[in-house]
Amino acid sequence: MFNKTVLDNSIRILSEEMPNARSVSLGIWVENGSRHEPRHQNGISHFIEHLLFKGTERRSAARIAEEMDAVGGVLNAFTGKEYTCYYSKVLDENLPLAIDLLSDIFLHSVFDQEEIERERSVILQEISQAEDTPDDYVHDLFSLDFFRDHPLGRPICGEAATVLNLHREDFLKFVCDRYLPGRVIVAAAGHLRHEDLVREIEARLGGRELASRIQSSESRIQDSPKLESGIFQHSKPLEQVHLCLGVAGIHQSHPQRYAAYILNTVLGGGMSSRLFQEIREKRGRVYSVYSFLASYKDVGYLGIYAGTSLEWVEEVVDLILREVGRLAAGEIREEELQRAKSQLIGNMLLGLETSDSWMSHISKNEIYFGKTISLEDISQGVRSVSRADIVELASAILRPDGMALTLLGDVDKKALDLNLTI
Repeated sequence: MFNKTVLDNSIRILSEEMPNARSVSLGIWVENGSRHEPRHQNGISHFIEHLLFKGTERRSAARIAEEMDAVGGVLNAFTGKEYTCYYSKVLDENLPLAIDLLSDIFLHSVFDQEEIERERSVILQEISQAEDTPDDYVHDLFSLDFFRDHPLGRPICGEAATVLNLHREDFLKFVCDRYLPGRVIVAAAGHLRHEDLVREIEARLGGRELASRIQSSESRIQDSPKLESGIFQHSKPLEQVHLCLGVAGIHQSHPQRYAAYILNTVLGGGMSSRLFQEIREKRGRVYSVYSFLASYKDVGYLGIYAGTSLEWVEEVVDLILREVGRLAAGEIREEELQRAKSQLIGNMLLGLETSDSWMSHISKNEIYFGKTISLEDISQGVRSVSRADIVELASAILRPDGMALTLLGDVDKKALDLNLTI
């Protein structure tokens, strides 16, 4: 059962009561991510996410970890392009501890200078590690190529130069400017009672500490990005060439989102998808190939990833474009459509069997829709998509003049003959 309460200071409290669960997952979400950062502070949201675990006025970093480990729970966080989440998963009897820990780090972190310097080194290693993982790094490069100078294109972790130039006063000001109660969502799912959750959160987060922050602070909401097209090659000595091809898609709440889910599933959303069957199973040209949707509040794209040897790059790109062209021309069978619908609904239901997945689900619904979307509504939305809906969307977005292709590998060794035509 879903419940929502809005406190007097505008903090939203969401819960999904799961009576048969033994766990509770609790998250404090802030509608702030890397797209809300000025260029010279790229990575500050992610840096702050790290620092909130490094000590409060009454707990050291070690004590924070010890208290959660002592009950076998999870305490962690992540930063995205449009939000940051601090979360815990515990047995239901330990929910009071999770609430106390999360609210403590959220309100009372001290941003100790020595901890800042230690964590700066950790983040620089994280950036280096990402650059040494080419199948992940190519996605960062694609975003930089596709979104160009827009904040959505910049890496969530930041760059070494920007991370090195962040100081304690920058963190304190950024938190004061961006961590406003109107941007805060507290979400919980599992074995809990909503009224108990509201009472505990209001006692900790409903006071003056958040309400005193200036609500009229600069929002740093940018215009939607101008999307680039073309071929972008990034040379690096690697055994494989990793590629990411993308085309403008739809935003998170777009009315055609269910058609987009199905289109993506048919193209490259599993082992039965066209890309996997044609490129890996029939020809053995890749180990990994898939398509994906990246959607934000105002923009999105349909992307395709593949990793292959340098000698097969041209063939793999041609095969990808051939499958894209077939969909753009309306070549989709009814059996494919029905299989994709069943796959999507099954994946959704299986993915929501845990309290943490439910906590994330209701939070993202609030961020992007301002309300909960029931599983019945989602299932009905998927089932209602017709073949004509898929054809309409595919012909609208799968256009060669809007495509971008990013390549990462030893591309200087061979003059690649690539042409983005379908």
